[in-house]
Amino acid sequence: MHSPPTPTSQILSLPAPTLADTTTSSSSSSCLSKRVTINMASPSSGVPKALANDKRGGTQEKSSLVVCFGEMLIDFVPTVGGVSLAEAPAFKKAPGGAPANVAVGISRLGGSSAFIGKVGEDEFGYMLSNILKENNVDNSGMRFDPSARTALAFVTLRADGEREFMFFRNPSADMLLHESELEVDLLKKASIFHYGSITLIEEPCRSTHLAAMDIAKRSGSILSYDPNLRLPLWPSADAARQGILSIWDQADIIKISEEEISFLTSGDDPDDDNVVLKKLFHPNLKLLLVTEGSEGCRYYTQKFNGRVGGLKVKAVDTTGAGDAFVSGILCSLASNLNLFQDEMKLREALLFANACGALTVIERGAIPALPTRDAVLQAMPNAVV
Repeated sequence: MHSPPTPTSQILSLPAPTLADTTTSSSSSSCLSKRVTINMASPSSGVPKALANDKRGGTQEKSSLVVCFGEMLIDFVPTVGGVSLAEAPAFKKAPGGAPANVAVGISRLGGSSAFIGKVGEDEFGYMLSNILKENNVDNSGMRFDPSARTALAFVTLRADGEREFMFFRNPSADMLLHESELEVDLLKKASIFHYGSITLIEEPCRSTHLAAMDIAKRSGSILSYDPNLRLPLWPSADAARQGILSIWDQADIIKISEEEISFLTSGDDPDDDNVVLKKLFHPNLKLLLVTEGSEGCRYYTQKFNGRVGGLKVKAVDTTGAGDAFVSGILCSLASNLNLFQDEMKLREALLFANACGALTVIERGAIPALPTRDAVLQAMPNAVV
């Protein structure tokens, strides 16, 4: 294994263009059962009985709510793959933003989720709010800024395998969420509070992020952190490293990529377990996950560590794959908050999460490509255990 290349990116401060539209679809299905029994439906099926038989519906218990905090924006994705942004003949607009992707992903899998963040008081902002509602995500924590635009990002996977980003933030509305605008009651209901690092870059959102973490932690929530490194958005590499690590030891669960290991450790081998355990696994951490793309993922807890293989698919667009993975594991964890203490149950949940990520890359865009629970279960027999 080796670390993927660092994406080339730039930030432009321009008005929002009007580009081609895309359609999103919503679906509801059951998540993992509260108690997962690791017995296989058949020796060759690859699907555990608990997953195959779980058909729960209706309203989820309040204790299973996952609240996602951060940015929601519009991703513009080329209508053809394997080209640079400059070479793309046209773009489709797709809702995105890592925390919002995770919230929708959890709902698609049958879980209970909410989103807290800010968008512009513009057509894109209203569209994003409606998409959350259509996907059964609680959007009561969403705020609208009349003086700033909804953020935009152009994303592509070039023929050389390098991802390319172009962000429009000058500033965008997501950067301007104030602590006074937080939906405190929603935070207090969360069994899991999930967030990234982009909200740590600028004030007032940084202080708002820290306040939300504090409220959730004091209310008994598990804190879930996906740094989701977007280096061009930070003032410098050092600022990004310091900012990401500034809240590292407060998280209960952390998900990172191999590229992020190399970045946070200033170039150490991302495949070395000793590097991960000595430099990134802090004493209070319950679960550290390392995603490896199509190869699957690695997991580290205070008692055990290992690796779960992935699902081989033909990738069309990798946007949102990591968020789909996070959706899968948090959906499972919300149903069983002690999941990280049982290695067999954890491995089964990670196989499910890997399949979530794999199915997302076979379609363009993030939220439009997030899979339903039934689709994931159908794909799991093809995963590498």
